[in-house]
Amino acid sequence: MKAYVYVTLKSSVLDPQGQTIQNALRKMGVSSVQGVRQGKFFTLTLAPGLAADTARAEVERIAREVLTNTVIEEFTYRLEE
Repeated sequence: MKAYVYVTLKSSVLDPQGQTIQNALRKMGVSSVQGVRQGKFFTLTLAPGLAADTARAEVERIAREVLTNTVIEEFTYRLEE
């Protein structure tokens, strides 16, 4: 089983890297992008045979305690067999 974890800045936190990317796109003539938010992506390979509810609990714990600075970031994830 694999877990895909996406970590992004909270919407209330300024994203200077995202703004830089948006400015670069604008300079390239791309006007259809109205905003850019950057983040991090993690792929976790979980032990075979792990129950789905146990996997969810473990991934949420790992994301909250290790992968995310919960003061300024938030996370989402999905599991895949």
